Amino acid sequence: MSVDSARAESHLQRDSGVAFGVGAYFIWGLFPAFFGLLSFASPGEVVAERILWTLVVSLLVLTLAGRLGELRRIDARTWRLAAAASAAISINWGVYVYGVISHHVVECALGYFINPLVTVAFGVVIFREKLRAPQWVALGLGAAAVIVLTVDYGRPPWIALILACSFATYGLVKKVIRLDALPGLAAEGLAAAPFALIVVIVIALTGNATFGTSVSHTGLLMLTGPVTLVPLVLFALAARRVPLSTMGILQYLTPALQLTWGVAVGHEPMPASRWAGFALIWLALVVFTGDAVRRSRRTVPA
Repeated sequence: MSVDSARAESHLQRDSGVAFGVGAYFIWGLFPAFFGLLSFASPGEVVAERILWTLVVSLLVLTLAGRLGELRRIDARTWRLAAAASAAISINWGVYVYGVISHHVVECALGYFINPLVTVAFGVVIFREKLRAPQWVALGLGAAAVIVLTVDYGRPPWIALILACSFATYGLVKKVIRLDALPGLAAEGLAAAPFALIVVIVIALTGNATFGTSVSHTGLLMLTGPVTLVPLVLFALAARRVPLSTMGILQYLTPALQLTWGVAVGHEPMPASRWAGFALIWLALVVFTGDAVRRSRRTVPA
């Protein structure tokens, strides 16, 4: 293969990776629109149905791809990690659905804006990682933003903090688990399925179930499976084709879209003090992302 053709193929891989990444983060950014349609059900039922239907779809895809046998080769340690990841993402999903249904989409967006900063803080606390000066500045700005928003809300932004911490925990577990995206999602679903089934049965026995009450309600709950799986597959395709620094920048598309939805469509209040808190978060992310991009450019030649 000539140098020019190899370069062209590299550009094609990168461009397709960016397209996949934008697709994944764009779909995640539109989640408030979809999960807002599920306000007829309780957050517990939505999360339980989402776990079960995501499991069904992922097992179906693994079967069609001839990869179902990968689940049988998972060792005990990996199953424990899958269970931990499943617990973290279930908490994340539950709080997110509650936030959307209770019209706190802006606070949900805040959670995903501060998630990278929480991940860095976890690295310091758990792994004793040493931070560079720009990272300390970003963390300081993030802490100041949380204080400003706490004063604005009259309470800590619990929804945002729980979303950020649960997703950062999920990311930490996924960092060490030895599974590809699809088998990993199926393993997490299998770990959570017994608890999800219990929730579904209890809700049905108490007469509060919405699944099966109408075609539209049932269809929307079943759609939570493919709606969850599609962006994850796009993300996996993107992560293999573009640098992590590019993915780090693209990830802000999701909370930006969610913030826009909460303000423009949900008409959630955004007083000046709240904008000030978000401005501090955005400044922290500029410092954090700029440092990451500079470091990635320096390490590429090596």
